[in-house]
Amino acid sequence: MTKSTPSDSLGVIERAIQAGARSGSISNSSSRPTRADETDPNMPDYVEHREGVTEIGKLSAEAVVREYEATAKEIESMGLELVERVKACEAMTRDTLLVTHELNEIAARYRKEAKRVFEHIENCSLLVAAARETCGELKDKLAIPTRLGGEHLGTDRSDDNNELQPRD
Repeated sequence: MTKSTPSDSLGVIERAIQAGARSGSISNSSSRPTRADETDPNMPDYVEHREGVTEIGKLSAEAVVREYEATAKEIESMGLELVERVKACEAMTRDTLLVTHELNEIAARYRKEAKRVFEHIENCSLLVAAARETCGELKDKLAIPTRLGGEHLGTDRSDDNNELQPRD
């Protein structure tokens, strides 16, 4: 749609006045009131000419009201377009909420996996610490015969306390 400017409106009015003057239909008074739809079928139904208005006045008023009506229709079409945009925004909002819900589920799965990995690492750490402790205890037990002064060749394991005892 083309948008009309005030200068366009004045041009339409001037042309209507000139056309009326050339045709000789300009009169100073009218014998009866005319409805807008009697002079022009494209006139909006919310206006009608009053008694005593000159032909130039009628043509001028008709031209102006046509421009206002055209602008009003453009405004209404903008409203319809705005409603369409709002519907698109609402659809986007619904989609966004669905995606946000899905993202929250993914984040929860990541947290669950993080907890599993955390616990696995700590379990491995405990296992390594227990293995080190066991190795240290075994090393200490194996080191006992050297502390006995070289009698490690004749040592026996006692069943009571799991310590190496010298053989008799």
